[in-house]
Amino acid sequence: MFESLDDRIKRTEMDTSSPLERLLKVVLALVVTVLVLGGLYVAVRMVE
Repeated sequence: MFESLDDRIKRTEMDTSSPLERLLKVVLALVVTVLVLGGLYVAVRMVE
């Protein structure tokens, strides 16, 4: 009868974005993560 907010958000997300858009979001998140962690690694190596 009542759907949870989480279920509504998931359904809305699936309705408004295509599989390609979801894939691009995941790839972009991975690239940003690698850049941030790589930058931190280089910064720590430079300090040593």
